[in-house]
Amino acid sequence: MWLAILLVLPLLVSGHSIEVPASKKECFFEDLHINDKMTVTYQVGGGGHLDIDFWLADPDNIALAKHIKQSTGTASITAKKDGRHEYCFSNQMSTVVDKMVSFNVHGVIYVDDEDIVSPIEREIRQLSHGLTAVKDEQEYIVVRERTHRNTAESTNDRVKWWSILQAIVLFSVVAWQVYYLKSFFEVKRAF
Repeated sequence: MWLAILLVLPLLVSGHSIEVPASKKECFFEDLHINDKMTVTYQVGGGGHLDIDFWLADPDNIALAKHIKQSTGTASITAKKDGRHEYCFSNQMSTVVDKMVSFNVHGVIYVDDEDIVSPIEREIRQLSHGLTAVKDEQEYIVVRERTHRNTAESTNDRVKWWSILQAIVLFSVVAWQVYYLKSFFEVKRAF
C-alpha cells in the first residue's frame, strides 16, 4: 500500500511544474475582479542557464510585471480592472534547450463587507482571520522565545565564568593560607 502511495504522490505534487519548449511560450489566465490580489512565484528547475522570461498583463494587455532572463521571481498585483489577467513564461530566447518551470499562484479575493453573505461565509472569514491572528501570534512567540533563550544563554555563560573565577580565587586563598600557617609553625634554627 505504501508503495502505491509513493508512486501516486509525485503525480499529485507536480501540478504546478511545466516544461517550456525552446522558442515557445506558455501562458495561463486568471479571472480577477477589481481589488482582487494575485501573486505568482516561479523558479526555473532545469534547462540551459536556468533563466526564463516572465510577464503578467491586465485584460488590456498592459504589462503589470515583467522579468527578463530570471531564474526565480515573484510578481504581486492588485487588479485595477475586471477581466482575464494573463501570465506567461517564455523560452523564446533559447533555440535548443527546453526549460522546466515550477510556479505557484496565490490569490486573495476582495469581498466588500457590506455585501450580504451567508452565515457559513461569515464563519469562514472569521476562521480565516482567526488563523491569521494565530499565525502572527506564533511568529511573535518564536521571536520572544529566541530573545529569552539568548538572554538565558548569556546569563548562563556569565554565571559559569564567575564561578570559575571564584574557584580560582578560593584555591589561591587556600594555598596561601596553607603556606602561611605552615611557615608559622616551622622552627627557625639559628646558626
